Amino acid sequence: MRKVLTLFMLTAMLTVDAQRVLTLDECRAMALSNNKQLRVAMVKQDVAANIRKAARTNYLPKVDAVGGYEFFSREISLLSKDQQATFANMGTSLMTGIGSSMPDVLTGMVMKGAITPEFAQQMGAVMNELGQPAAAIGNQLGQKINEAFKTDTRNVFAASVMLRQPIYMGGAITAANRMAEINQQLVANEEQNVTENTLKNIDDVYWMVVSLSQKQKLATSYRDLVQKLSDDVHKMIGEGVATKAVGLQVDVKVNEADMQLTQVENGVALAKMLLCQICGLPTDSDIALADEGKDVLPYSTTVEDIGNEAALGNRSELKMLENAIQISEQSTKLVRAAYLPQVALTGGYLLSNPTVFNGFERKFGGMWNVGVMVRVPVWNWFEGDYKVRASRAATTIATMELDDAREKIELQLEQCRFKLKEADKRLAMATKNLTSADENLRCANVGFREGVMEATDVMAAQTAWQQAQSQKIDAEVDVKLAQVALKKALGTLNN
Repeated sequence: MRKVLTLFMLTAMLTVDAQRVLTLDECRAMALSNNKQLRVAMVKQDVAANIRKAARTNYLPKVDAVGGYEFFSREISLLSKDQQATFANMGTSLMTGIGSSMPDVLTGMVMKGAITPEFAQQMGAVMNELGQPAAAIGNQLGQKINEAFKTDTRNVFAASVMLRQPIYMGGAITAANRMAEINQQLVANEEQNVTENTLKNIDDVYWMVVSLSQKQKLATSYRDLVQKLSDDVHKMIGEGVATKAVGLQVDVKVNEADMQLTQVENGVALAKMLLCQICGLPTDSDIALADEGKDVLPYSTTVEDIGNEAALGNRSELKMLENAIQISEQSTKLVRAAYLPQVALTGGYLLSNPTVFNGFERKFGGMWNVGVMVRVPVWNWFEGDYKVRASRAATTIATMELDDAREKIELQLEQCRFKLKEADKRLAMATKNLTSADENLRCANVGFREGVMEATDVMAAQTAWQQAQSQKIDAEVDVKLAQVALKKALGTLNN
């Protein structure tokens, strides 16, 4: 027997050690670290920060390097085919012309007595001897001219380095940077909104688990009450002072109590599984909540009310709508900038092969350049005006949505305040009712033992006591949930 008792105690200790007790703050921390939407919002912040850094680079000069090779099937020619043929036969054509006119020239000079006929014959013979070599020399010279005009542009290599420095872009760069900054704020407000919703969700589930756990204890206590009554009634039936009909009525109540207890136990198990899933724990984890075993839930009697204006300033939803308006305004400036004059400074270095700086040479050569580029839109059929008007209309829509959201949030604040007041009153009434139900049950038990009250009266008192206990638990949890909802509406849930 001693060994069995020792084994039982060790098993109980291991079970207690294996069970994990969680506080509300621990559940909140785990839910925030496990929430995937919150992780997405954090990644979006990194994206927005990088976009902002990228937008800032538009103020700085950009340098591009380009290189390439091209093969062309035909070569660029600066001379026509007829011109090339003329240069190629330049010597032959020249000597042919001289040879055909030389006899007339010599005859004229003989007739004038400038030279003798014998000298004219000698000159003719010399010209005949020199004609062919001179023609060949002239043809070679013409061929060299053709070669000099060859471009050799079938294989072309080119490279360039270009610098661009914006000077005035119509305000587009400033608007883009401002949009990037606002987008970063928007993402931060989105993360705040996800955080608040996550906290609201985990608080609701936490207190739901606490409520069901307390109702489980209540169902156990109620089942024990009706079971004791059933035992007493069956003893009275054995002694002949109670009828079997009364025993059957009590047994029905016992069955109902067992069913209620089973339902509540299943509800607690499912609620804890949901809590584990939100916290990132395995759904079959053995957990207990720090507030489960408390008879009275800890909560402050009041919630610090900061007023509507301060609450509106805290709400992440309104901040996101304000960011949307600001982005829309900058978008209008960006649209307008596309139709304003733009000025940019350019500079660079160009390298090519073949080069044209000393004729067409088969080698690399380059040159640098500096310039100013100005772009002035002249006529676009009012396209810019239409786009600007459309963008302004989008800003107007966003402004109206912000005003509508403000009105709804103000109404939500009042509703949350009223619900908290109602929950406080309901808790006060439930506490008084529980006191009356306790006294009523005590009197019924005493009357039943004294024989002046029937078992049905005790069952009615037990039912009333159970309802009062359940109402008190619901009222306590309603107060907690109303406080959470008001803090969420005030934007102070994360404080």
